[in-house]
Amino acid sequence: MAETPHPDAWRLMLRRRLLVVAVIFVAWTAAIQARLTWLQVVRHEELVASAERQQMRTLTVPAKRGDIVDRNGRVLATSVDVPTIYAVPTEIADPARTVAALCRALDECTSEFRRGLLERFAQRRPFVYVKRRVSHGEAAAVRGLDLDGIGLTEESRRFYPNRELLGPTLGFVGLDSRGLGGIEARWNDLVLGKDGKVVVFADARRHAYDRVERPPTTGASLELTIDAVLQHIVERELRNGIVENRAVGGVAIVMDPTNGEILAMASEPSFNPNAFARAKPEHRRNRAVQDIYEPGSTFKAFTASAAFEEGVINPETPIDCAPGHINIGSRRVRDVHTYGVLTFTDVIVKSSNVGAIKAGFRLGPERMARYVRRFGFGSRLSRDLPAEEPGIVWSPLNDSGLASVSMGYQIGVTPLQMVTAVSSIANGGTLFRPRIVRAVVGNGQRRAIEAEALRRTISADTASTLTTVMEEVVERGTARSAQLAGYRIAGKTGTAAKLTEAGTYSKSEYMSSFVGFLPSRSPRVTVLVLIDTPRAGRYYGGSVAAPIFQRIASATARHLGIPRAVHPEPPVVVARGPAAAVQPVAFGPESALPQGDPVGPDGLLPDVTGMAARVAVRVLARAGLTPEIVGTGLVVEQRPAAGEPLEPGATVRLRLSRSSPPASQPAGGR
Repeated sequence: MAETPHPDAWRLMLRRRLLVVAVIFVAWTAAIQARLTWLQVVRHEELVASAERQQMRTLTVPAKRGDIVDRNGRVLATSVDVPTIYAVPTEIADPARTVAALCRALDECTSEFRRGLLERFAQRRPFVYVKRRVSHGEAAAVRGLDLDGIGLTEESRRFYPNRELLGPTLGFVGLDSRGLGGIEARWNDLVLGKDGKVVVFADARRHAYDRVERPPTTGASLELTIDAVLQHIVERELRNGIVENRAVGGVAIVMDPTNGEILAMASEPSFNPNAFARAKPEHRRNRAVQDIYEPGSTFKAFTASAAFEEGVINPETPIDCAPGHINIGSRRVRDVHTYGVLTFTDVIVKSSNVGAIKAGFRLGPERMARYVRRFGFGSRLSRDLPAEEPGIVWSPLNDSGLASVSMGYQIGVTPLQMVTAVSSIANGGTLFRPRIVRAVVGNGQRRAIEAEALRRTISADTASTLTTVMEEVVERGTARSAQLAGYRIAGKTGTAAKLTEAGTYSKSEYMSSFVGFLPSRSPRVTVLVLIDTPRAGRYYGGSVAAPIFQRIASATARHLGIPRAVHPEPPVVVARGPAAAVQPVAFGPESALPQGDPVGPDGLLPDVTGMAARVAVRVLARAGLTPEIVGTGLVVEQRPAAGEPLEPGATVRLRLSRSSPPASQPAGGR
């Protein structure tokens, strides 16, 4: 007989099954809870950061740099908005087709560039650059393609409108808008401004659906001491001089000796900062502050200044330079020519090495070293230019070293140090810190940078005495090629053999230089010209650098309106009112008058109405007439009238006025 099941057996089985289910549920719940705890507590920060990286990407937009302008507001460097092409790879369905279409629109698409695009598109990131800072033509071509996942934005690009002008001094800017050289690097923090942001949002499938932009802000602008017109003149003349002398390179600096402002700074070879990547590294060097050279005879000016200041020599002190050489230990130093007894003035005028060495010996090594440092040699002077070299100054000096330094050897200087030191002689003995930044303009304010006097180098009396000696160098010495009609110039030539790799002095390679200031008794500018390795046959500073100085000085005097100090043009004397007595105007000889002034048809009076008084006087003087002037301003009436028969020696009455001439009168000459 079969066993009858217990009536409650089903309940027992149900309980067991419920217990198993409950255990499984509790275990599942505990596992879920543990997982949630792991994810939401233990790994919370890590996962949130990962989600943000997947859903939101923040890109930095480089700040817009402030402008750099010259002392008259002419733009030397500015930032312009240019198109940049970007891609959202998650929205690109066919990367190969997209890359092919882009390459048809872009100017340059090498196989390497194409391969790089395909790799970036394959990463499926929410934002990548295709090509930054493209031309507007390329941007228009890409925009016309209307490709999915391809867009355009604006970026700031540095632009130098004058191309090579002041290139090595200005420096250049990289793709990230950071200054990489010159003023751009030294003043980067002020000029840079504040970066902008672009935030791109993506969904779970990493498809971009929104973006937020915060534009960058513009940095401060720099106002330089540079005069762009003068800079162009200096670069032109320096470049012509280098070509003429078949030289390796050169430097020219124009400084205001009264405050240390650099008005022009040229370094050749130069480069175009707009295409800095194509320039050779040596072309990007600012030779004015980075090249060290032995100055040669230009340094004799400082030997003389120290000797005058210490009272060991005066301009008339006789120095025996015979027999044209001097022995210092095993060395023999020669003069270019054999001289006998010279006054110390003539030692400098004729640039005698023997005489300079004997003056140096009278000074002694301690005092010589003190004056070398006092004039700024061996230290960095400018705060505006990066990578400035301090030069090389040996200390202590033995007899051989003292002899070498006295004539400008065994000491390394930069062109900036040399022009700064000579400027201290020009201004009466004050060494100013050289500066090229005149003011910083930002937030609606202009903060001027004041001149900084570092120290006194020599007394005003010593500076005046030395100026007289340096004037003689130009008048009758080694620098006669630097003479400029109408101006007294004080200066000194220098010719130094270059060191070879073997450590000996070359017999074929020289540094030729001239440094001077004008007008010598009330100087407006100090000009230095340095030519590296002239190879056209001549190499002395007086025949290579001095003529370049003369051309720069001539153009500078015209541009800055520096009045003549020698044989100045006589002023025009005019009557102050109608009741004043009319006086004949004195004028110089006909040869002093411009040769291009209009004289009028043969035998007839010229028309001078509308001209300034001085011009009218010259025109009439060329015609052999005597002008009489009443009033001030422009000529509004002349008697006899223009076109009347000309009688040599006759008097022509001119009435001047600051108002326009009557309608019945002609507008005047030229």
